[in-house]
Amino acid sequence: MAFKHAIDLALGRQIGGAGIPETAIEAAQTLSQTGMERLRQEAQAGKLPLLAVPADTSDLAAIHEAAERIRGGGTTDVVFLGTGGSSLGGQTLAQLKDYAVPGLGRLAEGPRVHFLDNLDPLTFDLLIEKLPLETTHFVAISKSGGTGETLMQTIAVLSALGRAGVSAGARMTGLSEPRGAGGAGTNALRDLLEPEGVPFLDHHTGIGGRYSVMTNVGLLPAAVMGLDVDAIRAGAQDAVAPILDAKQASEIPAAEGAALAIASALEGKPISVMMAYADRLERFTRWWVQLWAESLGKDGKGSQPVAAIGPVDQHSQLQLYLGGPNDKVFTVITTGCAGLGPHMDAELAKRAGQEGFAGKTIGDLVAAQGRATADTLAKNHRPVRTIHVDRLDERAMGHLLMHFMLETILTGYALGVNPFDQPAVEEGKILAKRYLAEG
Repeated sequence: MAFKHAIDLALGRQIGGAGIPETAIEAAQTLSQTGMERLRQEAQAGKLPLLAVPADTSDLAAIHEAAERIRGGGTTDVVFLGTGGSSLGGQTLAQLKDYAVPGLGRLAEGPRVHFLDNLDPLTFDLLIEKLPLETTHFVAISKSGGTGETLMQTIAVLSALGRAGVSAGARMTGLSEPRGAGGAGTNALRDLLEPEGVPFLDHHTGIGGRYSVMTNVGLLPAAVMGLDVDAIRAGAQDAVAPILDAKQASEIPAAEGAALAIASALEGKPISVMMAYADRLERFTRWWVQLWAESLGKDGKGSQPVAAIGPVDQHSQLQLYLGGPNDKVFTVITTGCAGLGPHMDAELAKRAGQEGFAGKTIGDLVAAQGRATADTLAKNHRPVRTIHVDRLDERAMGHLLMHFMLETILTGYALGVNPFDQPAVEEGKILAKRYLAEG
């Protein structure tokens, strides 16, 4: 699989004074190198299970078995309950099979798949009302088992199944940490579902929600949709291997990307924009926003992540990026789409006054637009990093996901923040539950 990563168009020597100075990149690469050595030591000591997951196959049989059970029995709909990291990774992988692809998602094969990651009373009420509960399977996901949104969703589903006379044990699956994990005395999700005979998969105790896409949290939805989960893990291993092999920072895309992020922060670029040129990367950009924001936004540090999708967001955002404040660093992701899609009839192209379209495909235009956006940003002295994958399949997506997890961790290490906790988020959760109880 071709994975091309380049930061040339972000450098001052390429785009002028507004670019990132070579000296800043070199200093940041030193920090990335130190971070990689820390990663290797933690991996060898078993302190960072995330790096061991891609090469692990011991849990795949249980994932496939659960997916077959969920899809079986005449299932027409599968609903994944969970929020944030318990949902976005699964959505990202599911989009490879057309989930939430504009116009096409409703025509996807197999059971209809729904991710209810945002808690909205009208949406949830209508969904429960319209779903054929006798042929719907619900999967409730919460690492701790105490996520308020997921618990409310689960209680509502249990009540609806009870009213319809449908067995929760046959129509639900839970995914949460084992009881007592991390010293916790209770697990509310298990307390709700286990008395109903609902089977559970164990959430990895050493991997937090936003890093959990390579575990059963992300791979179970992928398997339900018929994706090759082995290939997803293999792609993740492609990204991890160079770090474990002790290569230099300049040879490893994740370390190079982290160096760019570190240097950009030092050079006063507080906004990071990701624009991906493929419908099937839209959820990926949203997954990355949570990963980046929640991992690095601490102690007054971090940068604001912004998700964009091309070519459509050229029409809604590019004017600002080119004509507004020069306070951003850009990542443009393209795929090997040239030559794909419908061909343009020469006579119709001429009638439209676009003779240059004749014989070309929609993929040719999208490929040209992705390249043009990166070059236009650079020519306007906006630092831009480019990533290109020839074929967007399971292995490529696994590589992309792991690349950005590693890049995020390395950036956190260099900035001196813990990329694995989220203290401000926890504070908000506690306060929301208090307000709810107080009415």
